[in-house]
Amino acid sequence: MQTSRSEFFAGIKNTLPILMGTVPFGLIYGVTARSSGLSLALTQAMSSIVFAGSAQFVTVQLLAAALPAGIILLTAGIINLRHALYSASIAPYLRRLSTGWKLLLAYLLVDEVYAIAITRFQQQDESPHKHWYFLGAGLALWSTWQAGTAVGMLLGANIPANWSLDFTLPLTFIALVVPALKERVEVIVALAAGLVAVLAAHLPLNSGLLVATFTSILLGLLLESKMKRKAPLEESVEQSEHIPSTSLEERDGKELKS
Repeated sequence: MQTSRSEFFAGIKNTLPILMGTVPFGLIYGVTARSSGLSLALTQAMSSIVFAGSAQFVTVQLLAAALPAGIILLTAGIINLRHALYSASIAPYLRRLSTGWKLLLAYLLVDEVYAIAITRFQQQDESPHKHWYFLGAGLALWSTWQAGTAVGMLLGANIPANWSLDFTLPLTFIALVVPALKERVEVIVALAAGLVAVLAAHLPLNSGLLVATFTSILLGLLLESKMKRKAPLEESVEQSEHIPSTSLEERDGKELKS
């Protein structure tokens, strides 16, 4: 039987491979923030408070460009709209938790943690401590992100450009998504999302990601709806194929007599 302790450490353990991509991404953020003129305190504070890599990168770039605060906040909000989708997906599994638990897990809900936590919640077992798994995964990623930011700030421009650390995050997401694609609909939606994201990459305010997200959601809903309508028809055909021929003959005979 799973306990809160075992779930917590299982969350940490299963997050370890992902941290290999989180560390260099945090390093790059620390370097970028310092290069944009942010102080050590503000750079670290953003990682602690915002805790959203893509929004942090865009924010420090806009700060360096001296854009108005309203535009910076709006842009960061648009980029982080995907977290609302994560929340809607995972909320049904957290209904019985207290407000304190919900607030804590909401703070830790980022892309990688969502991918790990939702997989655990969807597993067909009766463990009542799955939220501890969520907590373990979230704290492991949060701690690593803070450490990566701090090291990046200290190293600054000493990180060689030929390390190409910016590729680590996309590779991490690929490693998360591909094993989870088991149904044909999931594969189609994933490919469509990737294609739309590439085609919409030029859109302003980094909104291409949101366009790809909503397009894939709509496509997924349409495909699932189509499959649900198709399923009863297939079941009825299968049932008719398994009806013995004698039964069909008897039914036809009764209809003729009547």
